Amino acid sequence: MLWFHNARLIDPEGGTDAVGTLLVQDGTITERDGPCPDGAQAVDCGGKCLAPGIVDMGVQVGEPGAQHKESLRTAGLAAARGGVTTIVMRPDTDPAIDTPEVLEYVTRRATARTPVNIRAMAALTRDRAGREMAEISFLLDAGAVAFTDGDRVSTDTKVLSRCMAYARGLGALVIGHPQDPGLSYGACATSGKFASLRGLPAVSPMAERMGFDRDMGLVEMTGVRYHADQITSARSLPALTRAKANRLDVTAGISIHHLTLNELDLGSYRSFFKFTPPLRSEDDRRAMVQAVADGLIDVICSMHTPQDEESKRLPFEEAAAGAVGLETLLPAAMRLYHSEGLDLPTIWRALSLNPAKRLGLAGGRLAADAPADLVLFDPDAPFVLDRATLASKSKNTPYDGARMEGRVLATYVSGVCVFDAQEVVA
Repeated sequence: MLWFHNARLIDPEGGTDAVGTLLVQDGTITERDGPCPDGAQAVDCGGKCLAPGIVDMGVQVGEPGAQHKESLRTAGLAAARGGVTTIVMRPDTDPAIDTPEVLEYVTRRATARTPVNIRAMAALTRDRAGREMAEISFLLDAGAVAFTDGDRVSTDTKVLSRCMAYARGLGALVIGHPQDPGLSYGACATSGKFASLRGLPAVSPMAERMGFDRDMGLVEMTGVRYHADQITSARSLPALTRAKANRLDVTAGISIHHLTLNELDLGSYRSFFKFTPPLRSEDDRRAMVQAVADGLIDVICSMHTPQDEESKRLPFEEAAAGAVGLETLLPAAMRLYHSEGLDLPTIWRALSLNPAKRLGLAGGRLAADAPADLVLFDPDAPFVLDRATLASKSKNTPYDGARMEGRVLATYVSGVCVFDAQEVVA
């Protein structure tokens, strides 16, 4: 039994940020703002922030198939150090998570090797190829929390519509990657003056809007539950607004990189800044921050995509896309707090509460009977990020050498401390 006191409780459900206490017993939150009961272990939070653990919706893990980039063990360690108590794993493994057998293998390995919760998405189509529907019903029974082909966007609308219709009948969540695949192919920057001056193959932000419009048509036709993994362009926001106004069961997410970086960061041709979709203009970035503040964009995630040195040490156009983000998600999100004026309950609504609700998980709250998945952090602690210190096997972070604020002090999963910064320092 743990009694947290002298804590700034960040409650995304109530929208509050206030000093209080929290009692945890048998892995569950049992009481708020009560006295310390007999026999409880008192944890002095020193006036720092105590919030629900982050639910990171869309993490790539290399196991199976690419353990040299990231294993379940190292991903779990990185998550614990980053305040992420639930990893939602993408199905872009080798083989893809497209059968109950692969899903059960990953789940069993994750349970044995990671200190945090890991839930897995499954592929919407076999091998994420967009040609044949995966075994959605059996995968749902095996524990899949959502279905997606990730950044392999299907060009066969008929197959996609059948998948969505079938998923609708089962109440399954489909996650899309809004991009027109033809326009996006080979692009590594957003079209405009900057990309032209740098000589980079570029794609218009309209490719995202066109892909999203297609998906919204299919959602309206099938009635499926749908989540857009990344909305990054201001041109997509009116369509998202209309979808919600029309009461379609639609939510949207964005990566922390698209909220804190822009296309000008590509100026040095550092491949750590190559993403899919590419970084957008500063106007787009600021529009996305406002969309998070307004609740139009529901989820912030890391889009953790580990890449080895060989795949990144290439010319910018040829380098693999993506960056690690499990450990940098929280301090990067603090940029939104310190620079953009977003309050902590609003940020944690997108980091924890909303992804948990969308996936039907119990976390993301500080209410009684909620699981005691918690992160204790100092939002003001300054440091310079050194990628060599990251727990992830791959070190491809765009924040290497950046001055950041926000350190995780401790992470708890079901009331058990799985990371303590003091022990690391010692």
